[in-house]
Amino acid sequence: MFREAGAADFAGVMRLYEHLHPQDPVVAEEVAAVAYDQILRMPGMHLFVIEDAGMLIATTYLNVIPNLARGAAPYGVVENVVVDSGRRGTGVGKAIMAGTLQAAWDAGCYKVMLATGSKRESTLAYYRACGFQQGVKTGFIAYPPA
Repeated sequence: MFREAGAADFAGVMRLYEHLHPQDPVVAEEVAAVAYDQILRMPGMHLFVIEDAGMLIATTYLNVIPNLARGAAPYGVVENVVVDSGRRGTGVGKAIMAGTLQAAWDAGCYKVMLATGSKRESTLAYYRACGFQQGVKTGFIAYPPA
């Protein structure tokens, strides 16, 4: 079942994030809980999950951003797409992305952007199969100085 995450989903979402970047340092639960609460309360930010038999098996994050261009139509940014590693290749990823994109279209977004650091062809093929076009724009990322 695709749905928006709630406060009771915190532990399940955090478990899924362990599948996203396993090498990342563990975030203190208190710190993560504050960020999670901010995400749930922030207008335009949507944390979606897919639940199966009481267990969260996928999540994604949609930011709907107000815009003054394009007739003042908002745009969306998708981040942190995660499917439980044991459920990959079963259609769950396409389902979470289909629900996320539909939420963006329902919010009036004229486009949705997504960036991935993956170079794996299977990951890129997944995003193309979900409707994303590669090479349309050039993306850049800046990080704070070390």
